[in-house]
Amino acid sequence: MFSRQRKARVLFGLSDILLTILAFEAAYETRSILHLERAFYLTVEKRALVMGFAVLAWVAIAAWMGLYEKLDSGHPRIILRDTARQCAYGFLCLVVFEYLLRLDLSRPFLILFTCYVWTVLLLFRLTAGRLVGLMRREFGQPHYIMVVGTGERAVRLAEALEQSQEYKVKLRGFLSERIAATADGPQARKTISMGADYPVWPIGELPSILRQHVVDEILFAVDSASLPELEETFLLCDEEGVRTALAVDFFPHVNSTLSLDRFGPVPLLTFSAAPYDEIRLWMKRITDVAIAAAGLLVLAPFMALVAALIRLTSAGPAIFQQERCGLNGRRFRFYKFRSMVDNAEELKQGLAHLTTRETAFKIPDDPRVTGLGRYLRRFSIDEWPQLWNVLRGDMSLVGPRPAIPSEVAQYKQWQRRRLRMRPGLTCLWAVSGRDLVDFETWMKLDMQYIDNWSLALDWKILLRTIPRLVTGHGAS
Repeated sequence: MFSRQRKARVLFGLSDILLTILAFEAAYETRSILHLERAFYLTVEKRALVMGFAVLAWVAIAAWMGLYEKLDSGHPRIILRDTARQCAYGFLCLVVFEYLLRLDLSRPFLILFTCYVWTVLLLFRLTAGRLVGLMRREFGQPHYIMVVGTGERAVRLAEALEQSQEYKVKLRGFLSERIAATADGPQARKTISMGADYPVWPIGELPSILRQHVVDEILFAVDSASLPELEETFLLCDEEGVRTALAVDFFPHVNSTLSLDRFGPVPLLTFSAAPYDEIRLWMKRITDVAIAAAGLLVLAPFMALVAALIRLTSAGPAIFQQERCGLNGRRFRFYKFRSMVDNAEELKQGLAHLTTRETAFKIPDDPRVTGLGRYLRRFSIDEWPQLWNVLRGDMSLVGPRPAIPSEVAQYKQWQRRRLRMRPGLTCLWAVSGRDLVDFETWMKLDMQYIDNWSLALDWKILLRTIPRLVTGHGAS
């Protein structure tokens, strides 16, 4: 049953490819017939190159944003917002692509294409849910399901199945692991009433049921203690080729993402409370390396100037080094331009009574900060050397700020989860007030970032950070 969701995602991806190509051709033809001052023409090779990149960009952006997961059930307002974001990001990618390859594309053409693709994608997506439902109702075969278990969890699952009847999902009935089988064959002993009355059979009568009824899938919604007793049932389904699924909500308060992995011959059910998608994390790392390397090259002469000014205006080294906690508590050497007096760490204990935060040490108008240091801090220039930490892999561009070990030792248990994400130069706290945010809110914003992480969210935070750095808003 749930493989249909994967098929829907593939169909949505294919529709994006076709609609993007259609919009590209429409925009090209429209621009060709417009009598503008500058003539516009693309060779076959260049046209194929630009179209191919546009298709790849639009589909990749949609996948990163998770659009294909919700198109058949999304609210129109959300579809409108997400489609606009996808097209905006796609337009930026096209502009960068054109600039890097010196393609000299027509600006009206790019604008026309973006408008066309937004229009056709939006129209399709607003009707996608009804189209998918119609196709399933008119052309799909009924999918018969049985639920093993009769408790509250099993009934909740069955109620959800009932709501999918318009997609031809048919609940055949329940199998009870507590009712003994008889020699009379598959005869129901009682019923469970929901929207309709569904029969309950003993689990031992499953072989007869499979011979006499069509059963496409069996869902197990039983207590974990009952699983060993159901081994023979699982083996029967395996031998019969019946698709089975196990509801694993044994720990109702655990919000981790579940995935099935395999280590050698051993299947593992994995609970992950932090992002674990290796492909998307790999893409995040590639972005980190590319931007950090470019940033270091561009900023090198300015960093040399800042270092010289620090040495000229106060005693001590230009670079401040400190041990910080990284991914999963790994220790690493953290770098930044020195913005305080050279003996700032020695003076810290005597100023502890002035801190405004319970865990993290923070003093308004810290007397240890130098005159130049206040300027460096306001515009986050002191953070530039951390691009080296990003390049080395100690940090990321976006992620929870790296804490010192003494602060981590004071964390509450729920706050330690922020260590499960690679620390970064900026995060939600940076675009929500920076130093004006209290410690508790800061920690909650980090959890919000971890729980909702995506590549699109990273780019959103990066773009929102830029004006904060330029204006120095929220820094102290």
